[in-house]
Amino acid sequence: MLPTPSFLWQRFRCAPVFLGALMLSVFLSGCGPSDPAGSGGNTASYPSKTMTVICPWNAGGGTDRVSRFLADALKQQLGAPCVVQNKTGGSGAVGHSFGANARPDGYTLTMGTFELSTMHWMGISDLTYADYRPLMQVNADAAAIIVRQDAPWKTVDEFIAHIKAQPGKVQMSGTATGGAWDLARAGFQLAADLPVDAVLWVPTLGSAPSLVELMGGHIDAVCCSIPEAAAQVEAGELRVLTVMSQERLAAYPDIPTLRESGIEWQMVGWRGLVLPKETPDAIVETLSNALMEITQSESYQTFMQKNGFGVEIRHGEDFEAFLAAEDAKWEKVIQATGYAQNP
Repeated sequence: MLPTPSFLWQRFRCAPVFLGALMLSVFLSGCGPSDPAGSGGNTASYPSKTMTVICPWNAGGGTDRVSRFLADALKQQLGAPCVVQNKTGGSGAVGHSFGANARPDGYTLTMGTFELSTMHWMGISDLTYADYRPLMQVNADAAAIIVRQDAPWKTVDEFIAHIKAQPGKVQMSGTATGGAWDLARAGFQLAADLPVDAVLWVPTLGSAPSLVELMGGHIDAVCCSIPEAAAQVEAGELRVLTVMSQERLAAYPDIPTLRESGIEWQMVGWRGLVLPKETPDAIVETLSNALMEITQSESYQTFMQKNGFGVEIRHGEDFEAFLAAEDAKWEKVIQATGYAQNP
């Protein structure tokens, strides 16, 4: 017997209400807390897909090598793929910007560098350390003043006296105008009561071509890190007058610091991993713990020593405090050099 229309109405009249309630339940279940880890709402399963380390500089360079070592180590430590992407351009601004604007889910890390402390003062980018969540500093290389072995100056005091006696005559290089080593020597001169223009800065594409110019007698001195000139120093062709570090370097204990000459100036080119600003605490803790294991390992120490990179570890709030101090320091130097966007 076929059901009557009345029976059908009684049987299904509540279906729209039921379906509506069901749809509302499904909708509400999807409106809970966001899932930044991409792990079904549980950051405990992080990482569950490929992580990326953004390198703002070219493949093959120092920052790239450090990035690739740490990416491989994170893969081993956390059990998820980790790759490096080189996003270059804009004096580092392109890569740093990409990292700052990435989704804060822990899958995009950026290898921040010294330029993050200077490029906003120079009008290259609006980015500052405050646009990130600092994770861990992994490296610091102090600047040094390097001359030829046959140079007439045996100490940095003699070098300073010569500059004062012949302002504008000494030619130095180390990198491009406004680069890390240019700013390092400018800060050194200001701390030594030397006008910035007392030395003529000769821009080059980096420390390597600058050292070639120095060896050829075309310039008088180079400002760069000691590891960059290690081969020529160890061969007895170049001499390091001073290093701009807080203390003497363990690898070069015979080289005096500027502080020993009464000049309070330190400068290090640094590298460190940073995350997008809103990255959750649980993910930050996971990455921080993994990186602490990595940076304390013998393999990391060996890698850094082999490549001539100084090891300096700061994490979390200590790294952030360091970045804040660097930001304030470089504002003054950049204003004094005339490189500021609004001097």
